[in-house]
Amino acid sequence: MNFESNLPKGVITATLTPLHADLSVNFEKLISHIKWLLNNGSNAICLLGTTGEANSFTVEERIEVIERVVDAGIDPSKLLIGTGSCAYPDTIALSKFAVSKGAGGVLILPPFYYKNLTDEGILAFYRRIVEGVDNERLRIYLYHFPKMTSVPFTLPLIQKLIAAHPGIVVGFKDSGGDWKNMKAICQTIPGFGLYAGTEKYLLPALRAGAIGCISASANATVKMCGDLYQQWESPEADQIQTKLTAARTAFESTSFVSGLKFLFSEWTGDSSWRNIRPPNVMPSPGEQTVLQQDLQGKLELPKT
Repeated sequence: MNFESNLPKGVITATLTPLHADLSVNFEKLISHIKWLLNNGSNAICLLGTTGEANSFTVEERIEVIERVVDAGIDPSKLLIGTGSCAYPDTIALSKFAVSKGAGGVLILPPFYYKNLTDEGILAFYRRIVEGVDNERLRIYLYHFPKMTSVPFTLPLIQKLIAAHPGIVVGFKDSGGDWKNMKAICQTIPGFGLYAGTEKYLLPALRAGAIGCISASANATVKMCGDLYQQWESPEADQIQTKLTAARTAFESTSFVSGLKFLFSEWTGDSSWRNIRPPNVMPSPGEQTVLQQDLQGKLELPKT
């Protein structure tokens, strides 16, 4: 089975999207942050994912983000771009543009408004996208996040999508948090580009045949993630994973988007990191205190 893609293996950071006070995208800061992540252990960037507040932006805004980031000199093959939308024409427009700019892959959520969907309906949704983009360079990574979408990708459905679009459906971000599911996919579909959705499973996933992780908290744990990926076959790997798991777990006391933006505002002294699009809001004072306490001694503050 052909799962070839230009997207690098390893650590992919689901980047935050810095905003101005009027909640428009701060492109200068976004590009600077992406470069910092790539220089500190991230092999690639997930742009406009959940952590990037993608579904709080219009199609036009998302296209401008893609264009401005690539035109700033970021290697597009190192970009996995979130293009998922409930309306398949929006996903086609975003995916078409991402592919035209040379993106290494597109990360596509299932249509997440209607519930109790059939495999037939989901297959039809992705078929429309593939036909609409109509580009041999299209590489789709399925985005499994049932906590947010209530639309899971079962193993049989994944196999149907691969069979329907060989060489196009090449990978998977598993944000379901179920290690047994990740392991089953690796064992059943060898070579499929599975990325664990959390660095808590980076080492066991690599050992099972996965190719890396795509993580929100890697915005802060990026150096530790990079160190583990570089040394995952070494005797020190388990010790690194233990420390990384402790750091990741500390972030789970609040929303990743708001918690990370709060922390970057604290670490950098730049209050504009607190700008966030509704319905997301900054953590409460109590949540901020818990987050900072939970991280004490578990994470070296990044030099931004």
